[in-house]
Amino acid sequence: MERIPWNQYFMSQSIVLSARSTCQRLMVGATIVRDKRIIAGGYNGSVSGDDHCIDEGCYIENGHCMRTIHAEMNALLQCAKFGVQTEGAEIYVTHFPCLQCTKMLLQAGIRKIYYLHDYRNHPYAQNLLEKKEIATEQVIMPDDFFDNFNDFIIHDNPEKYKK
Repeated sequence: MERIPWNQYFMSQSIVLSARSTCQRLMVGATIVRDKRIIAGGYNGSVSGDDHCIDEGCYIENGHCMRTIHAEMNALLQCAKFGVQTEGAEIYVTHFPCLQCTKMLLQAGIRKIYYLHDYRNHPYAQNLLEKKEIATEQVIMPDDFFDNFNDFIIHDNPEKYKK
């Protein structure tokens, strides 16, 4: 039996994390990795101890949920809270980061972004990544990978992410 490649292994961690998301508009998971070791994980959710979207509904303004802390931000905040260095790390995210998360990842010293679903919602995010020479790579999961997950994790057509 062949072992799963590193990028699929770390992305699978992000997929599992996304199942913990409390904002159902888009369930996202993120795993920060340095030297092939997981240093933090995050998912979309509310501030600890506050109301969650799954309990109270989303708090929408200008098309965005004000309640939700994005998965990437939660992972970075976990590093900050526990004093874990992010300089030179990589991140595996189920959805391409939004503009705000892209800026935070750059500022935190993330050197590469792996993503599953292409969710490029602002051209300036891509511009910043190119300007800072930050590599991005879409991870393709094996054909049978999604067979073991509930449909709520798949937000798009899973066929286009398979080999």
